[in-house]
Amino acid sequence: MKKSNIIIGSLVGILALAGCNKVMDKTDLKTVPGDLIFNDSAIAKLNLDNIYENNLPTWGGGTGIGDLNGLNGNLSDESYGESKYFEGTITNTDVKDYGTALDKGNNYGKIRTINMFLRDMNASPLEQYTINTYNAQALFFRAWRYFDLVRIYGGVPLVLTPLEAVGNEAKMDALLPRNTTAECIKQIVSDLDTAIKYLPGKYTATSDWGRITSGAAAAFKGRVLLTYASPQFNPNDLQERWQAAYDANLQAKTLLDANGFGLFASYNDMWFTEVNNPEAVMVTGYNTATGDQTKKNNSYDNSTRPSYLGTGGGSNQPSWELVKAYPMKDGKAPGASATYTYSDQLFYKNRDPRFNSTIGYNGSTWSINGITTYRLWTYFYKNSNNATVTSENKASNTGFYLKKAITTSGTASTAQYAGTDWMEIRYAEVLLNLAESAVGINKLGTSDEGYAGLVAIRKRAGIEAGDGFYGLTSGLDRAGLFSAILYERQIEQAFEGKRFWDLRRWKLIESTLNGKRRNKMVITLKTGAGIPTFTELADPNSANYRDKLNLDDMYTNYFTLAPASLDTKYAINWQSTYYFFPIPQDAINNNPNLVQNNNWGGNFNPLQ
Repeated sequence: MKKSNIIIGSLVGILALAGCNKVMDKTDLKTVPGDLIFNDSAIAKLNLDNIYENNLPTWGGGTGIGDLNGLNGNLSDESYGESKYFEGTITNTDVKDYGTALDKGNNYGKIRTINMFLRDMNASPLEQYTINTYNAQALFFRAWRYFDLVRIYGGVPLVLTPLEAVGNEAKMDALLPRNTTAECIKQIVSDLDTAIKYLPGKYTATSDWGRITSGAAAAFKGRVLLTYASPQFNPNDLQERWQAAYDANLQAKTLLDANGFGLFASYNDMWFTEVNNPEAVMVTGYNTATGDQTKKNNSYDNSTRPSYLGTGGGSNQPSWELVKAYPMKDGKAPGASATYTYSDQLFYKNRDPRFNSTIGYNGSTWSINGITTYRLWTYFYKNSNNATVTSENKASNTGFYLKKAITTSGTASTAQYAGTDWMEIRYAEVLLNLAESAVGINKLGTSDEGYAGLVAIRKRAGIEAGDGFYGLTSGLDRAGLFSAILYERQIEQAFEGKRFWDLRRWKLIESTLNGKRRNKMVITLKTGAGIPTFTELADPNSANYRDKLNLDDMYTNYFTLAPASLDTKYAINWQSTYYFFPIPQDAINNNPNLVQNNNWGGNFNPLQ
């Protein structure tokens, strides 16, 4: 985003207050009472903007709380990272997303700020429309924070008013017991219903780009209720849960459709159109500013691009498992297509177009650093000392890089100031959520939302139509359609921070990953007669310059491919108790009324 309008607008507003004597004149800014601040709509808006700044997710869906949300990209089969979660050694002191101290930066600190805002807005003399729309946005973020807690721990104490912060009586009042999970979900849904009621379907002012709409609130409600209907929370497959999820997601799609939202025409380009991007349902805005007081750069772009291209860090590297997962051009899984033969040696041939939009592989064309015809080369070779070295100054750990949402026009020097916005909720997710909840209530026909959503997404991706189902098998039963939707999520939302949560809510981490080791692909240049050397391939004036050679011939005749383990310390050992993590012991020490989860030695049942 070229300008982070909400934040930049706040900064401008702060500067404007320097000459304002309506509210702030001769007042100690450290102790301004709420009844003064919320008499002025401009200052109330600054407080609301601060709630946005402190609660919007970062790139990859990070919430900025604890380490679980920061690690979720590596806690799946799409990427790689050693952790205690996959080692299977988590204790009741490790998962600290709950927050164990008085800190405005943890979940309850953020909830307190929101509750204070709601209290003061409700006492404000501003017009009711302003109060309702400001409160609606704050309630969205309170629901956002509580859902972050519930999906990790189950039910938590519901605090809906700002507790007093000083004194022994205030301390005793804060020793609240846990609400049931059902009570928490009910409150989250209530907050979101209020947000849906009072928020506009679309904002007309460019300066409001990124504000929560009624469609965004409905889409998040759909995500919440879909999670609540999933096996993690719904082991008995209660149909009323699926029906509630279906109703919520249908409402979301209806609201979004009525306000001009929909699939962006190009999967590859959807990240680079910002204001009025129909795909963008919930957005975190970033900018390209370089000044200390105004810059809000996304950091993702610079940290993800290959390090040998400049300042990049080469992070977010796809695993061999993800590379192999992509369908073929006809939408069939590798090895299942009657039209396109798959082989590991030529893994890149005839794949779903989303493959080339996402996976940077040896020899692939990548429009980057302003060079539209740039080719990425990442392989190993024998040097003059017969040592195996990389063609780069620092090789990818997996043999692959992530191309998704990396700007094409930026340079190595400007990448650190990338301003591409993060789409936390895309319209495609709304279709997938609706599809899954429709299947949950046994709407299995090819004209129902289960198939319709998948077809629309695959059609946008550029998969061949075939019989009109874009590679999907018609007549799938409930289990088959659930599986097809989860597979589509893996591909469509790769590296968007969703895969871990999908596997977790479906309780599929053990069956998908346990006992296995994620793999990389080691690509090595052969030696011998007729095989060009690295020096020849790297020299643009050489007859064997690699950009002049046929990639299929190179992979067939010049390179060897060998998968190798990435998980070197252990085979993955996710524990069944991790579907609800323990309340941190420090939090229980602070509040003895907190009861530990029953899968961690306590008596609290997170399924109730």
